[in-house]
Amino acid sequence: MTKHLLLGQTIGFTGNPLLGDWPDAVRYEQRGALCIIDGRIAAVGAADALRAAHQDANVTDYGNGLISAGFVDAHMHYPQTGIVASWGKQLIDWLNTYTFPEESRFGDPAYAADVAARTLDLALDHGTTTLTSFCTIHPASVDAFFTAAAARNMAVVAGKTCMDRNAPDTLRDTAQTAYDDSKALLEKWHGVGRAQYAITPRFSPTSTPDQLAALGALWAEHPDCLMQTHLSEQLSEIAWVRDLFPAARDYLDTYETFGLLGARGLYGHAIHLEPREVDRLAEIDAAVVHCPTSNTFIGSGLFDLMRLAQASLRIGLATDTGGGSSFSMLRTMAAAYEIGQLRGIALHPAQLLWLATEGSARALHMGGQIGHLGVGAMADIVVLDLASTPAIAQRSARAEDIWDALFPTIMMGDDRAVRDVWVAGKRR
Repeated sequence: MTKHLLLGQTIGFTGNPLLGDWPDAVRYEQRGALCIIDGRIAAVGAADALRAAHQDANVTDYGNGLISAGFVDAHMHYPQTGIVASWGKQLIDWLNTYTFPEESRFGDPAYAADVAARTLDLALDHGTTTLTSFCTIHPASVDAFFTAAAARNMAVVAGKTCMDRNAPDTLRDTAQTAYDDSKALLEKWHGVGRAQYAITPRFSPTSTPDQLAALGALWAEHPDCLMQTHLSEQLSEIAWVRDLFPAARDYLDTYETFGLLGARGLYGHAIHLEPREVDRLAEIDAAVVHCPTSNTFIGSGLFDLMRLAQASLRIGLATDTGGGSSFSMLRTMAAAYEIGQLRGIALHPAQLLWLATEGSARALHMGGQIGHLGVGAMADIVVLDLASTPAIAQRSARAEDIWDALFPTIMMGDDRAVRDVWVAGKRR
């Protein structure tokens, strides 16, 4: 048995701070600790009490370091790591100019392996311990991502991106190969170690009705899998969907018609939703994923977080790299705050941190397993330095409470704020 005791300030959650009074959902210890036994959190509480109870543990004392569950990125594209922060364009032009040429390279297993390793290391550098990624149409791209994650013992979600129209020849499969490849990859990886497979149509415009139906049939055969796609990211995209699916009631209906609407569905962006779509997503307990840096970088619009939270939707937070312009979930929280301000809502630091941990884990149906500083969860941990730069340090020195100390790191922090990372109870 391996036992570790981590000491520092600790923050965890007992509920959803987006609903009701946020202080009721928070558990904070100024001098706290957590005990890790064989990769899982065995106890969380006051430092003195846990030291007395676990005198045989190896101790790491982070002083004023803030110990939190590791960040959970609920939507990103690892094949776009190399083109992150590419200039200009809106969604469709950006895909054609940057994304599709880069993704065409991922039929090369060595190239895919190199980018997968780099992406996961960048994520860990920024305190992100779980990624939910689209791959490319190439099975080798999926194998590369899951293999790299297994080498780091990271919990990840990923799947082969399926497209059989409105994409270059180098990135098109068919309805049958989408089904066959996805099924084979699912059977190879789903539930192996810490890997979860997500059936992955890119979005309705790049899949024919036949392909959407084939993937819907696969999901019906494997309902324990997740399904990830994009929904209502830009107004021009929604107009395109209307042209391609004239019989559909709305964008969401293009998924529901073909069996791609379900409780384990992850619908990225979800900015411009119709009232019927919100009601339907809530009815089936599906998840939407907020991608704030991407939404501003590509000019998509302002996600209506509180409207969707009050409708009882599961909501995750994500970098959406490479459409998103940062690998940092701290920067992503800051962008969520900024978009909230434009929507007339000043999100509290507790709400932002919850979105980046518990909220995203809940969206992935992995609540209590990851993104959670509580007994029984895997010990995926980030330790933050709340004075990581001179600008942050001079501001946090004036803090009157933990939230006043944390907020400057959310707004100005980057990988320098990440003091330490633990994955499944092992220090990175």
